[in-house]
Amino acid sequence: MSDSRAIAKAADYLVYDKEKKVYRQDPEQAVRDDVEKHYWLHVLRTIAKDWRLYVMLVPMILVFLFWRYFPMYELLGCFKVSDQTLPVADQLFSGFYNFKILLMGSDTMSLEFFRALRNTFVLSFYGLIFGFPIPIILALFFNEIKSNVLRSVYQVLTYLPKFMSTVIITSLVIMLVKQGAQTSSMGIISQALEKLGLISYDVGNAGLLNQPQFFRAIFIISGIWEDAGYGSIVFFAAIISISPTSYEAAQIDGAGKMAQMRYVVLPSILSTIVIMLITKIGSLLSIGYEKVLLLYNSNTFITADVVSTFANRYGLEGASKGIASAAEMMSNVIAMLLVIGANTIARKASDTSLY
Repeated sequence: MSDSRAIAKAADYLVYDKEKKVYRQDPEQAVRDDVEKHYWLHVLRTIAKDWRLYVMLVPMILVFLFWRYFPMYELLGCFKVSDQTLPVADQLFSGFYNFKILLMGSDTMSLEFFRALRNTFVLSFYGLIFGFPIPIILALFFNEIKSNVLRSVYQVLTYLPKFMSTVIITSLVIMLVKQGAQTSSMGIISQALEKLGLISYDVGNAGLLNQPQFFRAIFIISGIWEDAGYGSIVFFAAIISISPTSYEAAQIDGAGKMAQMRYVVLPSILSTIVIMLITKIGSLLSIGYEKVLLLYNSNTFITADVVSTFANRYGLEGASKGIASAAEMMSNVIAMLLVIGANTIARKASDTSLY
């Protein structure tokens, strides 16, 4: 009985040779065993063969290490008593004390945090609503330009703001709308709005960036101008990959340009739109502090202060690194939940999702 069981078990891995009446190893299984045995040798050979590609990965790996993974060590500061004289690992553990101050505190710090969180969400949400369709529209327009030279000129003109530094962008915005005493007269935008009767002379002369009610519009419009052209690259690449036979079939059915955009182009790039929308939703609470810091002032603090500037103010200027780390961590956790929720909805509503 034991011999039959041993033979039955061996038969699962061996092949019976009827001529020699013996069991031998399956050739396919022998190949799998050899691959498993010499796995790392194959990996090293692959790396040696394509070493140039792996060398090109080194800068990106270093960027992720120094700017993404190593800073995670400082996240311990969210749960520590802030002490400038000690490293984070040696500071006393305080649990969720910093989070309690931000969420349930009754002092000015808690009120400022909720105001910054609200401003961050409002700025990002308006930017998503008004800014996300613009790159898609630009890509559709670029696709309709038949001259390659003319299309290249238009694309370069729309890409150019993205390659300017934040300081240059904010300086241009300040000159266009005038901020108080930094220029001697109203900017072009302020003059146009004043001529159209949309703002009074006193408001334009005082500077639109000194008015809290105008900061969000200026920030969002300048952001669209800066990012729309660069963001259209992905959508334009998806559009030019559409098969010409799809357009020909639509033309045979009598579809014009607008009908082709509606029934051919947009359905073909829908998966790209969904993926980009999910990534945009994930960055709703990730407004960088650089542009806001260069544009806002004490007059627009109520609508311009965001989580990143709040963390910068309390972490660097106020020496409350624990509070600043807790604020940033809460913002990142909310962003992660937004990505998970958006991806879940996209996966259930369609066959396209980020993961």
